[in-house]
Amino acid sequence: MPNPTYLPLFIVASISLLLIPGPAVLYILTRSVDQGRTAGLISVLGLQTGTLVHVAGAALGLSAILLSSALAFTVVKFLGAAYLIYLGVRTLITPARVATEEHIEPTRLRRIYSQGVVVNTFNPKLALFFFAFFPQFVDPDRGTVGFQMLILGCVFVMLALCTDSTYAMIAGTLGQWLKRSQRFWKGQRYFAGTIYIGLGLTTALTGRHKG
Repeated sequence: MPNPTYLPLFIVASISLLLIPGPAVLYILTRSVDQGRTAGLISVLGLQTGTLVHVAGAALGLSAILLSSALAFTVVKFLGAAYLIYLGVRTLITPARVATEEHIEPTRLRRIYSQGVVVNTFNPKLALFFFAFFPQFVDPDRGTVGFQMLILGCVFVMLALCTDSTYAMIAGTLGQWLKRSQRFWKGQRYFAGTIYIGLGLTTALTGRHKG
């Protein structure tokens, strides 16, 4: 089992990252604004189904890396920190993109779900994120690394269901206002960039490998 001491920090860090309006959130907002709350919630289910694919992949791949050596863990740790900081800097300097910039025609709910699965399953950035984020909260002395990763992944997905569903409900309710609000889309860029950089620095300064 993951170390319960680190679990609150994992939850706080996960929620912080999930609140960042990245590609998945923009997909949810677009669906919710165009087709209402039901379409937004269905897109959330699809996205998190795709996320589970990456959770399984991270559990298998990172298990081998983390158990190999302290050096391998250190390399993964600092590459992950650098990746998060890179995302933050790039987010700060990239102009904001309005979610409804490209209008999406009304689509059947079954297709919205399947598209959500595809969006996250084939999102390489999501895979890199798990490789950068999860190792900081795994303790090889507390049992099978792969099992700990799966537990953390399931916690992450449950949190994502809550935060993404909130986005869907709000966007479905305030759809017309969000279409017109340039200030919202500009402000989220600075919020997201700051969170990424802060978590990247935290990743570089915390987490350890016992070996």
